[in-house]
Amino acid sequence: MSTVATWPTQAETWLDERGKGAWIAATVLGFIFFWPIGLGLLAYMIWSKRMFNNHASHSRPCWGARAHHGHFRSSGNSAFDSYKADTLRRLEDEQRNFEDFLQRLRESKDKAEFDQFMEDRASKAKPAGDSDEEDA
Repeated sequence: MSTVATWPTQAETWLDERGKGAWIAATVLGFIFFWPIGLGLLAYMIWSKRMFNNHASHSRPCWGARAHHGHFRSSGNSAFDSYKADTLRRLEDEQRNFEDFLQRLRESKDKAEFDQFMEDRASKAKPAGDSDEEDA
């Protein structure tokens, strides 16, 4: 009974390892052989945001994550495998740092736009407030 419960998870993992193309091929084959299967796969891809997600870490594990868990194939050369793991770790760190930088950049842009909005709002409210004081 446990194998029945896990085969969808295994199929999902297998497709994730092969990327978006494998999901699309499975969907097309599902439509060809039995259209409800294709429709179900298409709905699942849209619902889980697999179809429109370009960020690799959300759609499937990256090589660096596999390297940390020992899932990449050994070349037989321990020095090269060590270099590969270090390089992948460094690239992941650089990607994470760049994504953090982009997030800070977006936040600073949002703050600048908000500050400008508040200044505009304050400058528009000030002349209206001055004219009310002069009437009194």
